[in-house]
Amino acid sequence: MPRPIITLTTDFGLSDHYVGVMKGVILRIAPQAEIIDITHDLAAYEIGEAAFVVEQSYRYFPKKTIHVVVVDPGVGSARRPILMEAAGQYFIGPDNGVLTPVFTKEKHKVREISAAKYFLSPLSRTFHGRDIFAPCAAHLAKGATPATFGKLITDQMRMFLPVPTRTSKRVWTGSVLRIDRFGNMITNFTTEEFSWVETHPFEMAVGMQPVRRLALNYTDCEPGELFLIHGSSGYLEVSAAQTSAAKLVGCGVGAPLELSVW
Repeated sequence: MPRPIITLTTDFGLSDHYVGVMKGVILRIAPQAEIIDITHDLAAYEIGEAAFVVEQSYRYFPKKTIHVVVVDPGVGSARRPILMEAAGQYFIGPDNGVLTPVFTKEKHKVREISAAKYFLSPLSRTFHGRDIFAPCAAHLAKGATPATFGKLITDQMRMFLPVPTRTSKRVWTGSVLRIDRFGNMITNFTTEEFSWVETHPFEMAVGMQPVRRLALNYTDCEPGELFLIHGSSGYLEVSAAQTSAAKLVGCGVGAPLELSVW
């Protein structure tokens, strides 16, 4: 049998012990598990950023992969831990909307995790990644069935997913979904819906900067020049050759954008 795969996506960073401890908990319960780090460098508490990363990642993994997502500003509160089955895979995390992009696209079943037999004891109020999410993932990898974790629910939290809005015949407004480590600004304009930027003159207003060029790759433009590019995520990205577009325009996640066609 292939080794069960568990992925980890958190905002814990790598300077503390948190990620390592979660891995230790998993391996103590399911030593055969293969653990894959998606990222631990998400901005602290940014549920929307985590949701984007999970949505971009899960489709490239085999069936039965277990995805653990811990960006959890409500840890220790009344928010529920949940287990979701979707796309032939499993998702474990807090019920704070972080799994919204997956369950809006895929047929799914969601369960509230209430089976304390799978938790570590004593249960901390501040580290559910260690005490709930990691051990539940490990027990699932070891063969526990989803039904044993808790009852099905349909009232899971849904986060607002921003989509471009047409404000006039030739103008759409949107926003920045994420900024990657290179400073590329991933917008919420999909490359499929806005493919016409390849054939029509356009202008995207980003902060105080107009962007009027679509590049095929990062070497098409001069250093420091702003341009749009079809990103691998399926969205248009505002980029700058050999530098950070986000720093050039002084904008962050959530910044408003305006796309006009001439």
